[in-house]
Amino acid sequence: MTGSGSSPAIEFAGVTVEAWDARAGAMRELIADVDWHVERGEHWVVIGPNGAGKTTILNAARARVLPRRGTIEILGAAPGTPGLADPLLRVGVIEATPPRFAQRMSALEVVLTQPASSAAIRGRRVSADERARAAGLLARFGGHELEDRRYGDCSRGERQRIQLARALMRDPLLLLLDEPATGLDLPGREAFLQAMSRLAAERPSLTTVAVTHHVEEIPASSTHALLLRERSVVAAGPVDAVLTDDHLAECFGVRISISRCNGRWAASIHDAVWEPATGLTHPR
Repeated sequence: MTGSGSSPAIEFAGVTVEAWDARAGAMRELIADVDWHVERGEHWVVIGPNGAGKTTILNAARARVLPRRGTIEILGAAPGTPGLADPLLRVGVIEATPPRFAQRMSALEVVLTQPASSAAIRGRRVSADERARAAGLLARFGGHELEDRRYGDCSRGERQRIQLARALMRDPLLLLLDEPATGLDLPGREAFLQAMSRLAAERPSLTTVAVTHHVEEIPASSTHALLLRERSVVAAGPVDAVLTDDHLAECFGVRISISRCNGRWAASIHDAVWEPATGLTHPR
C-alpha cells in the first residue's frame, strides 16, 4: 500500500552533504545533489559500494548531518522542527551494530526502554499494558523465548530482532535500517529478513528504508530501490525497474548478472572489469 499519507515520507531536493577532510584540509562531499521521493507505505532498499553515501542518506534523513545545500522533509516537516511537530519523534532507527545495554537487562526490558526512557534502568514503573505490548512484539518476531534472557547473552541476530521490536514500541511511521544484516550468520539473516517481510504485510502504513551492500540481504517485501555511486544517484524507482544488470554494473563498476526467485535477489559478477562509460575493458 502506497500513498497512504497526505505528504511523502521522505523528500530530498538537491541535497548535498559535506564533511571536513582533515587529510585534504578541505570540505569533502558525502552526497551531491540528491533528489529522492519516498511515498508513505513504500519499502526502499539503498544499495551501493563503500563510500557511495548510503549511511549519509540515512543520517541526513534523521538529522544527524545537515545539508550544505538543498532541503529535506520527513513526514511532511523539516527534521528538528520544535516540539511535538518534530517528525523524528515518529521515526524508528535500527543500527548496523546493536547498541549495548546494562549487563543484567533482559530482552524484554530492552524493548521497554524505547517508550519508557530506560525505565528498567531507573526503576520507574512500567504498565502491564506496556509489558504485554513488548512481549507481543518480541513473540511476533520469533523472540518469545528471549523475554527473560539477558540481552548480553543473546546472539547478534537475536539482538537485531529485539531492536526491531524496540523500534516498533513507539509506532513509528518511518523505520530506517542501516545495514541491519551485517555480521549475521545465515539463519540469523533469514530470520531477520522474514521478520521485515511480516512487518511490511502487517503494517501497510509503515514506510521502511534499509541500507545494504548485498542484494541477497534485500527483504522480499521491498518495493523500491535507490542505487548510489560516488555520492550520486545512479537510479531510483520501483525495485524491478532499478535492479537490472545494467544499473548494477554502473553502480558497482563491474559486470553483474542479477536474478530473482521467490521474491529474493541474487547476483553474480562476470570475470571482467566493467567501465560504464566505455564498456567491458579487460579481464581480471
